[in-house]
Amino acid sequence: MKKLMTGMALGLAIAGGSATAETDPNSVKLQLQWVTQAQFAGYYVALDKGYYEEENLDVEILPGGPDIAPPQVLAGGGADVMLNWMPSALAAREKGLPVVNIAQPFKSSGLMLTCWKDTGITSPQDFKGKTIGVWFFGNEYPFLSWMSQEGISTDGGEDGVTVLKQGFNVDPLIQRQADCISTMTYNEYGQVLDAGVSEDELVTFKYEDQGVATLEDGIWALEENLEDPVFVDKMVRFVRASMKGWKYAEENPEEAAMIVLDNDATGAQTEAHQVRMMGEIAKLTAGSNGALDEADYQRTVDTLLAGGSDPVISKAPEGAWTHEITDKALN
Repeated sequence: MKKLMTGMALGLAIAGGSATAETDPNSVKLQLQWVTQAQFAGYYVALDKGYYEEENLDVEILPGGPDIAPPQVLAGGGADVMLNWMPSALAAREKGLPVVNIAQPFKSSGLMLTCWKDTGITSPQDFKGKTIGVWFFGNEYPFLSWMSQEGISTDGGEDGVTVLKQGFNVDPLIQRQADCISTMTYNEYGQVLDAGVSEDELVTFKYEDQGVATLEDGIWALEENLEDPVFVDKMVRFVRASMKGWKYAEENPEEAAMIVLDNDATGAQTEAHQVRMMGEIAKLTAGSNGALDEADYQRTVDTLLAGGSDPVISKAPEGAWTHEITDKALN
């Protein structure tokens, strides 16, 4: 899937030359990487509170979904900026789509493994002989790197783990098809609890605590657009207003969740779920002023390069991030 997604993006970039930004100096289209939910609350708050309007910006927030690859949308000119996990974005860059991280609102990773306690798992070494649900779509690389560092094979057997390609749900755990599954602190973990499982029946391993976390939910733009001073000015204003929205959301999580619900055109989200999600999201954005931390970036790159025989990237990227936008937006 990694190769498919980045291949599509690359194909678009090559076919038409990667699309340039809109000429409108005040119009911004933001492509989310998933459906409308509190994971993206800062942008909806900035829209609702008029922070974008204060910066003379007309911002359109484009929801994502299972059939939407943000790098492909960006390559095709369907958005000015996208939100993307760094593994996906760096893979797209290596395949020929020159995306650049211009801001990093998320400081910490929400990715973790959630396991049944009655399996006897108390540490990563106990994963041996177990079945573990892992998301692919480029999200498997932190897991593969982690297992490599632990010296645990991912080819099954008594001394290795059996990897179950997990969909974006918690069924494999609930149905006992897997001993552990991938969850986000702000989403799927809550779904496990909602299924009637109590926390004392579970044991969790946060990637952040294991030292193998990769950066999530960064803001990315095309390199060639950043050569245009009009586009740069637009992004400075966009990042400044967005971070104002994020800090308001952190301090007012319940109100932020309600704003997200107001913007959910599908009606699929519930108040309880979004309030809980926003509380967890606030922990991940805490400590970030929007500027990418170079140490966090390097840790992500090191993790991706250590992904075994098929790493998500084959060499350290060059020019994949810039502080130009945040330096101007935050000072």
